[in-house]
Amino acid sequence: MQSIVLASASPRRAELLRQIGLSFLVQPADIDETPASNESAEHYVERLAREKALAGSASKPDCLVIGSDTSVVLEGRILGKPATTGDAIVMLQALSGTTHQVMTAVAVVHNGICESRLVITNVRFRELLAAEIEAYVATGEPMDKAGGYGIQGRGGIFVEELRGSYSAVVGLPLHETAALLAGAGYPVWETWNSRQESRNE
Repeated sequence: MQSIVLASASPRRAELLRQIGLSFLVQPADIDETPASNESAEHYVERLAREKALAGSASKPDCLVIGSDTSVVLEGRILGKPATTGDAIVMLQALSGTTHQVMTAVAVVHNGICESRLVITNVRFRELLAAEIEAYVATGEPMDKAGGYGIQGRGGIFVEELRGSYSAVVGLPLHETAALLAGAGYPVWETWNSRQESRNE
């Protein structure tokens, strides 16, 4: 089978791919992530996933390349990664006691063809205390995460309800990723019992 490239620097996406038994090369894509004028959150997230995968494929044309992007969206507004601890506090205050959407897109490029999927998950936060927001921000965990929290980390205690894909909230929808890989001729399950001496850990 072809080699797989993950066009992302996210350690969470890499861990999710390892979880389903894949060996891969990490090669982050350098693209402009500025939203276009009047671009919807759905279009923005899927566009970035596709652009990352296509950028990775340009340098690794013989590989299957996976690109992905995640945005936290509150009332139609994209919450990116907080630039400062103050930003993180404001984001968490806004998410407190509300339901927001986590939009994650995944794209796979195979032989120059890019296929993508968008997954939208509804996440509800309980009411957060000011003291716990400050304590959470002080851990540093929110600073590299869309929306200022990590569901797979300490931020998991804030989540009251989740409707949709947990793995997509972490950073990569596994069901859709496996389906795209299978469509590209790489059924994930066929690797499970094969020898993977060059497995990338």
